[in-house]
Amino acid sequence: MAAGSEVVKKEDFISIPDDFEGYSLDMFCLPLHYEDKVNSVLIPKGIIMDRTERLARNIFQELVATHGPDAQAATPLVCLCVLKGGYQFFADLVEFITKCNRVQSTSSIQMSVDFIRLKSYENDESTGNVRIIGSDDLSSLAGKNVLVVEDIVDTGRTMRKLLSCLEQYKPKNVKVASLLVKRTPLSTGYRPDYIGFEVPDKFVVGYALDYNEYFRDLHHICVINELGKRVYANK
Repeated sequence: MAAGSEVVKKEDFISIPDDFEGYSLDMFCLPLHYEDKVNSVLIPKGIIMDRTERLARNIFQELVATHGPDAQAATPLVCLCVLKGGYQFFADLVEFITKCNRVQSTSSIQMSVDFIRLKSYENDESTGNVRIIGSDDLSSLAGKNVLVVEDIVDTGRTMRKLLSCLEQYKPKNVKVASLLVKRTPLSTGYRPDYIGFEVPDKFVVGYALDYNEYFRDLHHICVINELGKRVYANK
C-alpha cells in the first residue's frame, strides 16, 4: 500500500441520530418559497461539502494504492452518475477528485464521466426490474474501475439490481459512493463502499434530492413537512 494511504471501512460515515431534530431554519438562508415547506435543516451545505471532499480523498487514495505511484499503470476510472438526484453530489465529488489529481505530484488517475437514469416503474406500478436508460453505450466500462455515484440508498434493492446489470459489461471493479444512507427497517442490508451520512428514516430534500421534482434548488438537506408534501403532491 502506498505511503499515506488509508483503508476506508464501510462504517466510516457520519451518523445523524434519530432524535436529532435538525437546525433551526432561522440560522440559514432558504428560498422564500420553501421556508414553510420544511421542518428543519438536517445537513447544512457547508458540512456536505467538507464531507464530500474527504470522500474524494479517500477514493483517490484507495485507487492510487492499487497501482502505486506509476500513473501509467493505473486503470482508468469511470464515474457513473445516477440521475437525477445524484447530479449535485456527483459534480462536487468529481471536482474534488480532480483537485486531488491536480495537487498530487507523484500520482494521478485518468478519469471520465457518464450518466444513467434508472427506470423501475411502468404506469406507476413497480415491474420488479431495473432498466438503465440515458447512456449511449456502457460497453466502455469493460476493464475499467467504475465508481457509481448515488444521492441516497434507501432499501438498497435498486442499487443491488443496478450492480447486477453492470456486471454484464465486465468492468474491472465497481464501487458505490452514496451521499446518504437511510436507516430503515425495510433495508436489505446493502451498504455502499463510501458513505457520506447515515440519516434517520425521514423524507429529506434539497441538494438535488427532490419531492416530485421540487426542492432540487435548495442548497441544504432538509426534512420536508406535511405542508410541503401537500403543496407539491402530484395532482
